[in-house]
Amino acid sequence: MQVSKLIENRARADIVSCSPGNTLRDAVRILAEKRIGAMPVMDGDQVVGIVSERDVLYCLAAEGEGSLAKSVREVMTAPVQTVECTTSCDEALALMTAGRFRHLPVVEHGVMRGFLSIGDLVKSRLDEVSHEAEALRDYIRLA
Repeated sequence: MQVSKLIENRARADIVSCSPGNTLRDAVRILAEKRIGAMPVMDGDQVVGIVSERDVLYCLAAEGEGSLAKSVREVMTAPVQTVECTTSCDEALALMTAGRFRHLPVVEHGVMRGFLSIGDLVKSRLDEVSHEAEALRDYIRLA
């Protein structure tokens, strides 16, 4: 299955994001209000980075509370790895596992179309395995 299938019913307008000029304090507030672990950093339609709980934690540990006044641009993870809409879910999951990150922008012609978490991909894979197991049970019953 392609990642486009996972994002097909999601509106781009529903993607929670921030801009590189936002302060880290703004980003923390958004992450907490939306109860999310990461969000894309957008410059227009272009994803220029990701700011995550880990980015916040590492910055606070290194520099203390004053780091909340920094711009997201200074703290975000960049450059960001992306996948195309045509990328398979298994390829995306392998990329995230190898890179040890949990969020992945989906782009088409350089424009972000969706934002996936590792949970989205694991759920998709579990659903796939469950359907395969059910098909095998049906086959055995009918044989």
